[in-house]
Amino acid sequence: MSIAINSESANPQPTSSKHSAKIRAPEENAPLPAKKYKGFVAGVFSGIAKLSVGHPFDTIKVRLQSSSKNQFSGPLQCLMQTIQKEGVRGLYKGATPPLVGWMAMDSVMLGSLTLYRRLLLEHVFVKSTGSSVPKSGQAQLPAFGHGIAGVMAGSTVSFIAAPVEHVKARLQIQYAAQKSERLYSGPIDCTKQILRAHGLRGLCHGLLATLIFRSFFFFWWGSYDVLTQLLKSQTNLSTPSVNFWAGGLSAQVFWITSYPSDVVKQRIMTDPLGAPLRDGEKKFKKWREAAIAVGRENGWRGYWRGFLPCFLRAFPANAMALVAFEGVMRSLP
Repeated sequence: MSIAINSESANPQPTSSKHSAKIRAPEENAPLPAKKYKGFVAGVFSGIAKLSVGHPFDTIKVRLQSSSKNQFSGPLQCLMQTIQKEGVRGLYKGATPPLVGWMAMDSVMLGSLTLYRRLLLEHVFVKSTGSSVPKSGQAQLPAFGHGIAGVMAGSTVSFIAAPVEHVKARLQIQYAAQKSERLYSGPIDCTKQILRAHGLRGLCHGLLATLIFRSFFFFWWGSYDVLTQLLKSQTNLSTPSVNFWAGGLSAQVFWITSYPSDVVKQRIMTDPLGAPLRDGEKKFKKWREAAIAVGRENGWRGYWRGFLPCFLRAFPANAMALVAFEGVMRSLP
């Protein structure tokens, strides 16, 4: 998504009285104020698209992780058996909690991203470039600016993502087949128990790891701008197609750069919180301790464990999410 402002209003030039009649009054010439709500609304649709495409991957992944080797020979057999026995709806079991979470997180992330892009353009990059504003009359935020906006948006959404992902991680490592044997009966019960035992700080366990992980949004949104501009200039693709390819490829750039930090984040979020939850003894007090433990236990490969399914899921899920986001941004008044 490109953001532009009128260069005449950003860098006014003196004019002679001979031509003054041809120039509109400053009030008419000034750019219209941005609709600040658009990014937040479009982000909701991004979350819906991301879940619609990505949740079947998660369903197959979880079923493979929680089943015996005799039940499924691989992901393809798991997919075919699920569709044959349960229909396509079987791939979307348990979709409601993540749907609400993705809608909220993508709304905050993409809404704040849009806002930060505009603020950086208007108050940092246009002022710093001075007379270098393009003659076309449109001042464009550079790829570096998009990357910085991505880091700022990632930091903002981390305060929502950390508790949501923490609860999700706690539930995902409950391997007991019987619900009565599980520590948490569901997301609400998990949230209540953590708050009762460890307060808000316990619920936000892993916030620092989340902030570190989402700092790699610099590569996601920086590469998204580079790829968008490249595809626009070098191909005849339609705008939605550009959004699709740039969105999918930039998401893969993000995961290549960020995946080791995500592994460390998951280790921290699944680390026992300790008494009075009676979920085990706490192992990691610092992010550094968890990072070292991953390498000590599994070597360098430990930082990339589970990368392939995550990498394959990243393209379609995020490509469709960006198509939805950009499409809604263009259609909103």
